[in-house]
Amino acid sequence: MASPPFFCAFLLFLLVGRLPGGAPDLAADGVALLSFRAAVGRSVLQWNASLSPCSWRGVECDSGRVSALRLPGASLVGSIPSGTVGNLSNLRNLSLRYNHLSGDLPSDIFDLPELRNVYLQQNQFSSRISTVLGSVRNLVRLNLAGNQFSGEIPPALNNLTRLRMLYLESNQLTGSLPSLVPPNLTLFNVSFNRLSGSIPPPLGGFQVSSFLSTGLCDRPLPPCSAEIAPSPPPNAGSSGGGGGNLSGGAIAGIVVGSAVFLAFLLVLFIVCRRIRKRATTSPVKQREAVSAVPAQERGIGGGESSSTSTATPTPPAALPVPKKLVFFGGAAGATTFELEDLLRASAEVLGKGTFGTSYKAVLEMGITVAVKRLSYVTLTANDFRQKAELIAAMNHPNLVPLRAYYYSKDEKLLLYDYMPMGSLSFLLHGDRGSRRTPLRWGTRTAIALDAARCIEYLHSTGPSSFSHGNITSSNILLSDSYEARVSDHGLSLLAAPSAAMARVIGYRAPEITDPSRVPRKADVYSFGVLLMELLTGRAPAQANLNGDGVDLPMWVRSVVQEERTAEVFDPDLLSQQNVEQEMVQLLQLAVDCAAQHPEERPSMVQVVARIEQIRSPSVIALEEVEVSEKLSSSRDHSTTES
Repeated sequence: MASPPFFCAFLLFLLVGRLPGGAPDLAADGVALLSFRAAVGRSVLQWNASLSPCSWRGVECDSGRVSALRLPGASLVGSIPSGTVGNLSNLRNLSLRYNHLSGDLPSDIFDLPELRNVYLQQNQFSSRISTVLGSVRNLVRLNLAGNQFSGEIPPALNNLTRLRMLYLESNQLTGSLPSLVPPNLTLFNVSFNRLSGSIPPPLGGFQVSSFLSTGLCDRPLPPCSAEIAPSPPPNAGSSGGGGGNLSGGAIAGIVVGSAVFLAFLLVLFIVCRRIRKRATTSPVKQREAVSAVPAQERGIGGGESSSTSTATPTPPAALPVPKKLVFFGGAAGATTFELEDLLRASAEVLGKGTFGTSYKAVLEMGITVAVKRLSYVTLTANDFRQKAELIAAMNHPNLVPLRAYYYSKDEKLLLYDYMPMGSLSFLLHGDRGSRRTPLRWGTRTAIALDAARCIEYLHSTGPSSFSHGNITSSNILLSDSYEARVSDHGLSLLAAPSAAMARVIGYRAPEITDPSRVPRKADVYSFGVLLMELLTGRAPAQANLNGDGVDLPMWVRSVVQEERTAEVFDPDLLSQQNVEQEMVQLLQLAVDCAAQHPEERPSMVQVVARIEQIRSPSVIALEEVEVSEKLSSSRDHSTTES
């Protein structure tokens, strides 16, 4: 029997349904939503059944019907039953990302004729991708990344002629990649799946980053390995008796000749080895020809700058290759390459940071990687390997993953994914006279939330004493869809203590006396300064804000105490409507994070929860508008998720 509250709500919707103007359909939407809440959100969705569904958290209406359900990061748990979301017949936008939803994804969701955008990433759905999906002819964006979907990718996706974004990475999909040719598809990713075989030609125009850690091959990845044809059978001996047998003299000649040949090879090997030992050229010394370095540090994988230059390294024949690149599991198979390939790559200096110099390297095979050339490393090869493996094991969608490393006496290199949009610092402040990139409120809060989730992950996953220790806007990199990725994690494990003395200028917590030991609450302080940077548009390293020599946190606190809060915010934000309350709330969180005493600062778990609360449905809707603008205007297919 239905519970009394649900029964009363049902009666209420039936009564409302007698009103004119499409109310019966809204009543049915309300019943479907209450069933959804009962299944996955009873304890977290405080929907008042006596009010219109259009007033409920995460629910939006248009023309008297529910048109959008946006509940990202709302702590929803469990399986979505059929007959709930699938009964919202006018639904256009569905965003349930970053929850704990599991089980089969009900196929009736893809029976909704008006559905445009579906964001279900970072849940635990485990079903196959239904072929019914191909019937949603109006679908524009589909993100199912970071789940446990299995089976093959259905070719029925070709029916989605309006589809512009398809993200299926980090699942358990198998089989070959179908020849997907939606005419408007501009954003595509199937990395980190169990796919195999050749990439269909229509998809060959996407970047390598769309196919990482799969068994796929062909453009833009290296060609598929051709099967080796079996050797032809040896000629049969003559039919005459003993005609195919060798004489004793012939056998003796073969043995002597073979011995002489082996001796020659041995001498040649020894000579080559001595020549190699004399050569001490470093694998990346040729990179020093790139002399132009941005004045503003941009971190690993920063965006391109007109002030940087390229250098073509010496051909590998003139360089010794004493060791090889060591790839981790995330870059196995088709995404690996040799050190010689890296040496032949064109190189561009991206910036000089705390732990070394970063380069953008474009390999001849079309792969682009970010290379960090480390300084101040005193570890042995075995210790370096163990700590590099620990760093590479850290896996989060908002983390720049470590793909490979190179270790020799003279050089220590780390290889990462290249982030095409550069660093947050570069976008906020520009570089060498270049114009800063205007960032709207929805984009800034999305970046803050992405970074906070990643730091929370690092605090909860790493060793008990592990912290990032170097949270700066230069180490917040952006993908081509403007998702934040935290870089430089774990480098304090590799670098000598002297490397940390000058780091995080403007971000360093006041209690830090030993830069080689940074507690987690110091990360919270640095993140608070980062929030202030996002809100004010000011760089924390500025020595004289307003000419009084006060650092950014002190200046923000003084302005807030004097109730002159409006003076804090970046003018680009003040021009936006209906976000003042959220701006003030995020500013208060920034002040709390940057408290002088560590015990007064929240944990990163609390920080993530507060940012999720601040990002109201209106903010998320604003972000969705920004997504559409970036999709239509960016030549690099940039977008932001809703």
